[in-house]
Amino acid sequence: MAKWLNLLLLILFPVAWAAPLLRAAVLPLFPSHEITVLSGVASLWRTDPALAVVVGLAALVAPYLKTLLLAAIQFGRLGPRALSWLVWAGKLAMADVFLIALYIVVIKGMGIGRVETAWGLYLFTFCILLSLALSLSARPKTGDISRA
Repeated sequence: MAKWLNLLLLILFPVAWAAPLLRAAVLPLFPSHEITVLSGVASLWRTDPALAVVVGLAALVAPYLKTLLLAAIQFGRLGPRALSWLVWAGKLAMADVFLIALYIVVIKGMGIGRVETAWGLYLFTFCILLSLALSLSARPKTGDISRA
């Protein structure tokens, strides 16, 4: 069952990237009213390419890489030693949920505009948490995952 849930993430992550995370009004950085992961990275690319690369790695590359690594481990293509890479990718992927939450808090606290969360934020968070749960279930039964 875990294998198939993990493979489902290969479909759900791209959907979550294109789904609206936030509905915003009067934000100078983002011209549209609905902000997605993809539109956010594109807007950042125009204003701050370095930050766009960091967010793109955390939001796009790390979760997908983690899902692919876990699938390779689950289907016997990689050994348990690859779990250390899985832990690294997982930490980087979780950073993106933190960045989005921080963005919401800063914008609401500054009173720049009105920000509402949208269904894509919940889907993206679900994908990250499901990925976390699946990677925890892949841990070796004895010993620490960081030593694998």
